[in-house]
Amino acid sequence: MDNGKSTYYIASCVFTSKYPALSNKIQQYFKEKFHTRIVRCCTPKYKLKKYEDLMPEPYHDAWCVLPDSGHFEDGDTVYSICHNCTDILEETKPMVKVKSVWEKILTDETFPYPDYQGKEMAIQDCWRSYDKRAEQDAVRQLARNMNIKIIELPNNYEKADFCGTTLYSPCVKRNAVLAPHRFVENAEGKFGNYSEDEKKKIMQEYVSGLPTRDIITYCHYCQTGLELGGANAVHLAKLLFGV
Repeated sequence: MDNGKSTYYIASCVFTSKYPALSNKIQQYFKEKFHTRIVRCCTPKYKLKKYEDLMPEPYHDAWCVLPDSGHFEDGDTVYSICHNCTDILEETKPMVKVKSVWEKILTDETFPYPDYQGKEMAIQDCWRSYDKRAEQDAVRQLARNMNIKIIELPNNYEKADFCGTTLYSPCVKRNAVLAPHRFVENAEGKFGNYSEDEKKKIMQEYVSGLPTRDIITYCHYCQTGLELGGANAVHLAKLLFGV
């Protein structure tokens, strides 16, 4: 706590179910380095049993004892690895400071960056965070700190219009209700309704048009879509924490 205000890290139900060991390592890092409160999600009681059942042993019990969400109050700071949680909190709790995990990690002057020896990788920016320049800049600086040579894609920064297959499915009702500015007002014509075969073909066509198959992601939905399309996509968290 700082001046009576709390600092949280949202571990993310979806991210943790995809990368349980990696998520656990990040949680411990935030808890030990920054004395941050760890919670599961931005939304109380959100699909608790579904995600508890998805968590494998030996991490299952650790996930189940985490608070489902936080009592986010004015002036609190929340660090998020999930763009969905970020967007929802920004609209439902406008007096809470919401930042990306990447911005916080960048403040750690003793972080043990691995050395990827000049490996060339493209960075896939996400539509859900196309307007978050501080996050985008932090992602790129972290990549440079790991000695990665960045390849910029044409639709980068504010031009980002990719989020895996999620834009080829109907908008999730919860998102539209809790974050209408992002998912309704600024998303006209964004969401479609395609079959799984069609989504795979779209992802394959997208990947085939990229200048490289080696891609850094910082969105789990982008990651899943690029994997479906055949890219060698690696989440930034995995590059940083090596899990």
